[in-house]
Amino acid sequence: MQTTEPTVPRGLAGVVVTETALGDVRGREGFYHYREYSAIDLAEQRTFEDVWHLMFRGRLPDAAERAGFAAEIAPLRHLPADVRDALPALARSCALSGPLAGLRTALSLLGASAGFRPVYDLTDERRAADALAACAAVPTLLTALHRLGQGLEPVAPRDDLPYAANYLYMLTGAEPDPARARAVERYLVSTVDHGFNASTFTGRVVASTGADVAACLVAAVGALSGPLHGGAPSRALDTLDAIGTPDRIDPWIRSRVLAGERIMGFGHPVYRTEDPRSRMLRGIAEEFGGPLVEFAVQVEARVEAILAELKPGRELHTNVEFYAGVVMELCGLPREMFTPTFCAARVVGWSANVLEQARDAKIIRPSARYVGAEAPRPVPAVS
Repeated sequence: MQTTEPTVPRGLAGVVVTETALGDVRGREGFYHYREYSAIDLAEQRTFEDVWHLMFRGRLPDAAERAGFAAEIAPLRHLPADVRDALPALARSCALSGPLAGLRTALSLLGASAGFRPVYDLTDERRAADALAACAAVPTLLTALHRLGQGLEPVAPRDDLPYAANYLYMLTGAEPDPARARAVERYLVSTVDHGFNASTFTGRVVASTGADVAACLVAAVGALSGPLHGGAPSRALDTLDAIGTPDRIDPWIRSRVLAGERIMGFGHPVYRTEDPRSRMLRGIAEEFGGPLVEFAVQVEARVEAILAELKPGRELHTNVEFYAGVVMELCGLPREMFTPTFCAARVVGWSANVLEQARDAKIIRPSARYVGAEAPRPVPAVS
């Protein structure tokens, strides 16, 4: 009896591959959550460290737990001497490709230096300790690689500053403005996790092999580096630059849509309504105000109108990248650090997923449908 092979959608869209207690994206509702809490509510009401604690330890901390967690993280921000000493040469090697490329190597070195072992061989507590150390070190690595690439000395982390403010301090070398630090923190919280996106899935696949935490995170960073995943915030801002003035919005957008080109910062594979992250970030941008924000809001309105006209029946709205670029520009982050900043948040979500996956001893090993030449054939002799 011949059996019919199941049809698998391209990109595994809609295919459920595992169970998770970390969160979910409900695209038709325009809603996503971390564990039992709205991610947007967390971004508006809680600190980054609170959400980190939630993802790793399953609950929001009280005041005493918050202070204890901050004290636990602070020393982990400081890099081992051998890792710190290797960064100048690494930054020179990655001068053209940027800090995210350097982070792949730096994380591997950090894992080797710290003695990370395969998660398969570790207790839950040891896995969590490795993940905590890796997450705490990522902002230090990214900002050091960036500054070295600019010919500047790295800025050592400060134990008295929270995650977002410390990130801005290490990036700029200046005392962070509280309003900008809080804006960046809200952005970071909103991007900690987002369902089974490509980088999260990649990290979990590697975790399913039992590899060490650093290997899982390096794989996730590699997935994030693709422009269809984490590389769009600066590209969305480049779109505003390319349009330039209000009178050019309509002709510029129409020409791109009719040519079948993608408008960076618009559309999402899951959301069929407005991306809640975009809505929150637009609000943050409007709190700052100014010509860039006014122009971005005007472009958003015209792009959505033109897309509705030329692609009727399709729900295409701004995604997280559009206003993320605007907010980061307003907060003084250089564009080459937009995607690394996203990574500084998402590493916590990746790590939480790695820890969850490590508790399942089954390797992720899907199949592929062969569509090549007929097999088997005789192997021809060399004439």
